[in-house]
Amino acid sequence: MIRAVVFDVGECLVDETREYGSWADWLEVPRHTFHAMFGAVIAQGRDYREVFEEFRPGFDLSEERELRAAAGQPEEFGERDLYEDVRPTLRQLRADGLWLGIAGNQTIRAGKHLRELFAEEVDLIATSDDWGTSKPAPEFFEHVADAVPFREDEILYVGDRVDNDLRPAVKAGIHTALVHRGPWATIQWRTAAAEELPTFRIESLLELSGLILNFNEQAR
Repeated sequence: MIRAVVFDVGECLVDETREYGSWADWLEVPRHTFHAMFGAVIAQGRDYREVFEEFRPGFDLSEERELRAAAGQPEEFGERDLYEDVRPTLRQLRADGLWLGIAGNQTIRAGKHLRELFAEEVDLIATSDDWGTSKPAPEFFEHVADAVPFREDEILYVGDRVDNDLRPAVKAGIHTALVHRGPWATIQWRTAAAEELPTFRIESLLELSGLILNFNEQAR
């Protein structure tokens, strides 16, 4: 049975449109050009950080984040950046009696924003910076398993990426749900891995409650 649901952050809970637009502005690149390159890099199976290097060779994302913060233009997200299905989904899953968590590749600063937004609604909020390891490293999902008070096969990890979310979670023995939004899921949606790996394929987080209830009924 599925007893816990852990969510990725970017393009799962948070719409990153505004964030990546701000990076295009920081790089002084037209937003449509930046987004086109972003899609091309993802489609080629490359690390998204290579997008920045296409416009500025030698680009150091961590260093640039600090420069942005010092310039009064830090990366940030808030209530207006949440997908509209996030709040009702969390309420419903909590009403269903499920243990809830949030864990993704995020900075310490992003972790602070997440705690401000969700501290009272979930049981776990953790970032790659907190754990010192990032997806798709197996260690990330070992941390997930250690943090959740249930067995690996009782956890559902919800994400938008085959490479970072589904493959490593499945290898760790964790169930997965692939949500169809954001650039990665849009590009990967019709691949064999996206069709075969996840326990659930969803268009909206609102589908999770019914799918999990049905899954658990069949598991009884």
